[in-house]
Amino acid sequence: MARRPLNPKDAAEALFAPAKKTVAPAREAPAIPNTKELVSIKIDSVVLEYFQNDGPGWQDRINDVLRDAMSKND
Repeated sequence: MARRPLNPKDAAEALFAPAKKTVAPAREAPAIPNTKELVSIKIDSVVLEYFQNDGPGWQDRINDVLRDAMSKND
């Protein structure tokens, strides 16, 4: 057990020291097949414009290209 500081300055600093928080272990969410997650990524503006030029569904088109790239690397 830690002793209390005898010096008033040390005692005051101990009172205002940041509290030690215990971090709960991260829980990994179960993977559900074919689900989509909301993410934020940085894409070059010309790449984004390319996919958006064809109208709605541009996010699905980006996803399709990324999925195709994954399958080519397998």
